[in-house]
Amino acid sequence: MVKEKTQMTYTQKTICPYDCPAACGLLAETDGTRLVTVQGDKDHPMTKGLICRKMQNYEKSVNSVNRILTPLKRVGEKGEGRFVPVTWEEAVEEIAGRFQEILKEDGGNAILPVYFSGVMSVIQRRCGDAFFNRLGARQLVKSLCSSAKGAGYKSVMGDTGCLDPRELKDSDFILIWGSNVKSTRIHTMPVLAQARKEGKRVVLVEACALDMADTCDQVVLLKPGTDGALALAMMHVLAKEGMTDEEYLKKHARGYELFKKTLVTYTPEWAGEITGVPAETIRELAREYGKASAPAILMGSGPSRQGNGGMNVRLVVILSAITGAWGKPGGGFCGSNPGAGPYVAEERVTRPDFRKKEWEDEAGEPVNINQLGQALCCEEKGKRIRALYVYGSNPALTVSDQSAVLKGLARSDLFTVVHERFITDTARYADFVLPATFSVEQTDCYTAYGYCTFGTAYQVVKPAGQCKSNWDTFRLLARAMGYEEEYFDRTEEEVLWDLLEHPDKGLLNISEEEWQLLEKGGVITTPFADHGRFLTEDGRIQIVNESLADPLPCYRENHGGQEPLCLVAVPSFYTLNSTFLDREDLTGRRGEARIFLHPADGAARGIKEGDLVEVFNDLAQVCFRAGISDRVAKGVAAVPGVFRQDADGRALHVNALHHERLSDMADATTLNDNRVEIRLAARYCDSL
Repeated sequence: MVKEKTQMTYTQKTICPYDCPAACGLLAETDGTRLVTVQGDKDHPMTKGLICRKMQNYEKSVNSVNRILTPLKRVGEKGEGRFVPVTWEEAVEEIAGRFQEILKEDGGNAILPVYFSGVMSVIQRRCGDAFFNRLGARQLVKSLCSSAKGAGYKSVMGDTGCLDPRELKDSDFILIWGSNVKSTRIHTMPVLAQARKEGKRVVLVEACALDMADTCDQVVLLKPGTDGALALAMMHVLAKEGMTDEEYLKKHARGYELFKKTLVTYTPEWAGEITGVPAETIRELAREYGKASAPAILMGSGPSRQGNGGMNVRLVVILSAITGAWGKPGGGFCGSNPGAGPYVAEERVTRPDFRKKEWEDEAGEPVNINQLGQALCCEEKGKRIRALYVYGSNPALTVSDQSAVLKGLARSDLFTVVHERFITDTARYADFVLPATFSVEQTDCYTAYGYCTFGTAYQVVKPAGQCKSNWDTFRLLARAMGYEEEYFDRTEEEVLWDLLEHPDKGLLNISEEEWQLLEKGGVITTPFADHGRFLTEDGRIQIVNESLADPLPCYRENHGGQEPLCLVAVPSFYTLNSTFLDREDLTGRRGEARIFLHPADGAARGIKEGDLVEVFNDLAQVCFRAGISDRVAKGVAAVPGVFRQDADGRALHVNALHHERLSDMADATTLNDNRVEIRLAARYCDSL
């Protein structure tokens, strides 16, 4: 660990732990006790010192007076958030005792761990798997974010790495498809700005362009869930007008000739009726894309969060290859797996071998995180969850069908433990709240899921108060449960060194200098993928894939609904998700919860800018302040961000309007595939 002295403080390299493709490099300044400030690390091989607004004042969160600094035990009703301090010994003894009691009476199926992207590292994010594998707990399907996107991409390209965003500098036309780059991929913004400065066109295809419209040359607004129709119509034009690379496809793609025959029916006029995009706009977009030498499609996760999400992605990936762009620098697809890893043997952290084989016959169905409310409310014998352990997640705010989730959390017979840094909406329902560390208070390693980088970061400051990392907490619980495996004796640093001693393919060819950098704490970049070598079963792009329910790509409808408006969940530029809701400097700038409509949709309902409105469907009714913008497609209602229950007195927010239905691939979330109606608010909303 290299520490640079500057008078009374010193700086140390570390890494941002949050849900972002970049895993940014940070320089943490500390006086040896407290985190003083954080800035971007200019030596980072990718982020080059650029960090988002959320991390620029990271010390405000780490040093917050609102942090939980001691274990807490509930004394009020669930949801009230009333607790008293207890010791770690008391908390761990009771938690272990309850787990052992439940194991004896109902087995491990009655205990459910829930975590997601609260920390995106290898050790602290994944170490709970080892504990719960040893316990034999119910397994969680973690498909809350972009699983359908990954599955759709993989169905065409297999394990082939897509473009690292740094390669977009070589693209001569960039099509941003369903990606709020400003909020979710800030490091790509300079690339887009430079491309436009060089005269290259940047076009956005979106349902909601509130944040991105000013940064693009053209915006094409479409109805959510119709991305596949637009891709098919563009390919219809490309094939009809001779802009496909037939020789390239004959050599490198499987099933193109069969697929090409189906394109005849997918005309721009057909797609225009479905997408809301004029037929001539579709033709012009297809021609501009087809004439480019090395066009790139940068795709976000939003289009995959539909009942037809996997197919949407599959068709856009095929579009990225149909002109032969994958054979040229800067050409192809960006936004999925860049293919650099895996870097370390993560099973040495997750320990699937701890799960005894004899438990498999008794194991209940895994719980899909998108259907958590259903699982917590289930009373069927053998399926009922009796204990819930939450870490790195805030499901009361971030999971679909919020009403069902809150109903389940409120069960008096559900024993709930939440490992957290602040009293979140989920923590308010806990029987025990355990104080958690921040990234600068623990040791870990990080894989950037959107870039070809890998890094290590050592503890910068000691944990505040009695806070403990996930690793140290699970070690305590394991010993209290009587587990004697040597695994639970290790320190975080020992786990990190064990991982570095067992590198996977991503680290096999790095230099001695790079090894030394990882050993002392730092980030390395690894080579970009070979985009001309397709890592599929037969070494070709799988346009036709017999392993799928629909071997031949085609248009499929999403789930839809009876209400007239498509509800879209938009990432907030200020808070992104629920991670930064403790920061008043960010939530204050974001303002109150708003829902944005196209002017025509607002006028049809007598709704003006600033009106208080009720948004409803068969699941719930939620109040918002209305926003009117022509940067939202007609027929769309867009809600940026999520909000605490206690932020404005409302119990329910946007996720209460999202069904638990799953996508066509990977059983993923469909939170952009819900329909609502909107009306001016009733009197009871006036005080909000």
